[in-house]
Amino acid sequence: MHKPTLAGFDVIAAPGSGMKTLSIQARAANGGARQPAPQDIADFLRGENAAVLCQRVFGSGAGDDRAAGGPPAEWPVTWLLGNGVGRAAPAVSHVHAVSGAPVSRLRLEGEVVGALFEDQDIRYCLLGNLRPPDIGAPRPDQARAVLERMERALETAGMGMTDVVRTWFFLDRILDWYGDFNSVRTAFFDERNLFAGVLPASTGVGAANAAGAALVADAVAMQSKKGRLDWVGVPSPLQCPATDYRSSFSRAVEIRLPAHRLLYVSGTASITPDGRTAHVGDLEGQIALTMDVVEGILQSRGMSWASVSRGIAYFQDAGGAPCLDRYCRERGRALPPIAVSSADICRDDLLFEIEVDAIAAE
Repeated sequence: MHKPTLAGFDVIAAPGSGMKTLSIQARAANGGARQPAPQDIADFLRGENAAVLCQRVFGSGAGDDRAAGGPPAEWPVTWLLGNGVGRAAPAVSHVHAVSGAPVSRLRLEGEVVGALFEDQDIRYCLLGNLRPPDIGAPRPDQARAVLERMERALETAGMGMTDVVRTWFFLDRILDWYGDFNSVRTAFFDERNLFAGVLPASTGVGAANAAGAALVADAVAMQSKKGRLDWVGVPSPLQCPATDYRSSFSRAVEIRLPAHRLLYVSGTASITPDGRTAHVGDLEGQIALTMDVVEGILQSRGMSWASVSRGIAYFQDAGGAPCLDRYCRERGRALPPIAVSSADICRDDLLFEIEVDAIAAE
């Protein structure tokens, strides 16, 4: 991994076979500093010969262009408005881009919902801002509709649900219906025979969205051009499988590529080996346990915090974000730039969750 320079942004580039992917994070300006302009990103990408794949915006009340009646975006933009609890996190824009590979756009009903690109070994599909067509439908029906849209988008790319390695589900008022969502997801995955293979890594947190839907979803799918994709579900040394409490995802997945291994660590929170919430009411305790759990997963694959290429920290109240900074300083853990979002976690007594991606050379 290396870090191209772009003033006002955090940029991490990860290698591929003849290409590189870029993670570009632009934070809201603080203390009177200049707010980075979209043109800065455009100029930077042009210099890197890179194309945007998708974008996620946390903590912005502006809403997306489609919801506001403006022109459609050239790539999927997932706008998340937070959970409205406590102090809102500063707006953060996270852009995924690729350099060295042609990009084709995926469309459903005339709307751009994803991007497709490939190297000499793998076909990649990134999907974003998948919403239900009827936001007035019951929430479980909206969840089913989003999964069906995900499947249709993948079919457009010549892929299927068994090619999905990573998902994100952002549920408005998650605490009211997370059980219903899990039932819908489990039934859908069972119908598609996902339990016979590897379940994708996943994040499921509570945040409103610009469209006013019950949920929006993003996903990553990969397909080997030389046989079956070499990937495995990675258990957590310090936690039980999520399926033990009826949540259908892998704690992490590892994809073995010709030049490197890619690890997606699912959204991880302060949960004990028997599935209970630990350190109830204690944010610092929950952060410490959660970080130990993630570190255990990294170490189980011969990786460390230095291997992490991207991360998002979700706080029930974003005013607690300095606790993570303090924890990292005190423990000497140097993390890459971590986006911070205000979001409800899947239980009302969970205050913190983090997800990370990591890369290691073969």
